[in-house]
Amino acid sequence: MSFVIRDQKNFWTGVLYIGFAVAVLLVGRGYNFGSASRMGPGYFPTVLAGLLFFFGLLALIRGMRKEGAPIGPIAWKAAALVLLSMAAFGFLLERAGLPISLVVLIVGCASASDRFRFEWKATMLAIGLILFCVLVFIKGLGLPMPVLGSWFGS
Repeated sequence: MSFVIRDQKNFWTGVLYIGFAVAVLLVGRGYNFGSASRMGPGYFPTVLAGLLFFFGLLALIRGMRKEGAPIGPIAWKAAALVLLSMAAFGFLLERAGLPISLVVLIVGCASASDRFRFEWKATMLAIGLILFCVLVFIKGLGLPMPVLGSWFGS
């Protein structure tokens, strides 16, 4: 049997997924696994890593069996915008609060797309997402995230 990569995108996506899954398993191996009825802190990451490994294996096999297009150029600007938006979210969360941090995250990540435009439908969807996150994470789950951060006297 010869080893031929026919679809670079699927093959390397599979390798990336498998790599992330192995990294999560290695980091989480010291956590207590528990059982399905009494989950420990290692249960959820281990199950997700197993699923990620499985999907990575499927993508890797598909990349060797089915013809596909080669990998195109890497969108460095878009990757940088997404990374900077996530870093800004982490920085602003305690200082400005969850809603403002989410605005920065959503607009920053959306602007990474070539098709990004400010439209009223997308703006209403973003506002709904922010309200949903505040209601679920702060009010519903009681996570210690400020609605207004330290910059606003909270």
